[in-house]
Amino acid sequence: MAVTADEFRVREKFFPKLARVLARVPLADELVAAYYAAFDRATPLKAKGILIGALAYFILPIDALPDFVLGLGFTDDMAVLLAAFNMVRNHVTEDHRRRARETIARLRAGAPISV
Repeated sequence: MAVTADEFRVREKFFPKLARVLARVPLADELVAAYYAAFDRATPLKAKGILIGALAYFILPIDALPDFVLGLGFTDDMAVLLAAFNMVRNHVTEDHRRRARETIARLRAGAPISV
């Protein structure tokens, strides 16, 4: 399977952006669980596409509501993610969630993230 531009962008920019904005992102654990599900070989292709699209929206510098808007900046990002998450909920496993919790803890501690 060829790597799409969105897949490449998400792999390259997801964790650096998350590290910068972690304190302001609601549902960060679900966002990271979605990342792990999107790149899990066991996740069906349709579910991967939905998740990668939502994650790409998160990392885009320009979106419906700019991320720098205090208190509201990530609401559109989270709405897109939650809509995607609801469509593919059965493909986000407890292992993805466990890995997400561990990753968030490492980010909060300032440790580097290896994907």
